[in-house]
Amino acid sequence: MPNQLIQIAPVSWEHPADRAALNTLRALPGFDEVLRKVMSLLGERGVRSLFTANAVRVGPRQRPRLNVLLDEVLHTMDWPDRPDLFVSQSPIANAMAVGFDKPFIVVNSAAVDLLDWDERRVLLGHELGHVMSGHATYTTLALIILNIGFNNIPGLGLIALPIQLALLEWARKAELSSDRAGLLATQDPKAAMGLFLKFAGGITTDDESNLDEFLTQAQEYEERGGALDAIFRVLNVAFRTHPFNTVRAAELQRWVGTGAYDRIVNGDYPHRGEDDRPLSDDYAEAAGYYRNEAQSAVETMKDALRGARDAFNNAYRNATSK
Repeated sequence: MPNQLIQIAPVSWEHPADRAALNTLRALPGFDEVLRKVMSLLGERGVRSLFTANAVRVGPRQRPRLNVLLDEVLHTMDWPDRPDLFVSQSPIANAMAVGFDKPFIVVNSAAVDLLDWDERRVLLGHELGHVMSGHATYTTLALIILNIGFNNIPGLGLIALPIQLALLEWARKAELSSDRAGLLATQDPKAAMGLFLKFAGGITTDDESNLDEFLTQAQEYEERGGALDAIFRVLNVAFRTHPFNTVRAAELQRWVGTGAYDRIVNGDYPHRGEDDRPLSDDYAEAAGYYRNEAQSAVETMKDALRGARDAFNNAYRNATSK
């Protein structure tokens, strides 16, 4: 069993860009109106019906081993409020923590079939991380908007795109936070990285997969190419709720590399009720994160321009020497 993280505060694992993006989203003109309209349109009962209509509730007599696994994750994260857990029949390997007043977790059947027990622990820890961080309301909003669309919510047409883009940007950064929670729930980096490998490429029944090769691929994805590749990396995810699995693996690996994961497992972390972290710190760290991303794009642009300049100079010298 992993070490119990007594009274651990969500800020321990939250990505600074997640916290900053959420606060920016809340400050957008019209966002409160969007949230109010969606909540009044469906309500808690409507949300449960929408996301559990094709699902079974997990309990002592329904998938009891999965039920025990959730209890173990709750114990590790020292979280007293047990969310309902459902398994939904779906060919897409995914899971979500949704709801407005009382969040619950839905795991798609494909994810259960795809993952081993250690990886399922990571997945449940990831979703519990969403619950503990208070993400469920905004995740629910994002999923409803993606499925129903702004055009079907009266009076929201003019403010649709900026809020949608900001909401999805936050959702992707929230995944990076909860990936860390999933690792803390299992305290097995190999299982956490193995989840990303399987989500990216499935299982191998008559062949082999290699986690180290996948992590090398993840690093190459972030580092390769020039300015155009950097632009494509932004455009490819603009309307997605999740980052690519290679990016998630690389981000989690970086977090482990900072030593933060080891410190938490060894008991050095903020406790609930002690979090007086000022919002300015979140914005400062998030600015650093985005600055590093931007700097990387700028450097690739500089490399491309230098390459173009050198190619032109060489061509010019060759032409004039003939």
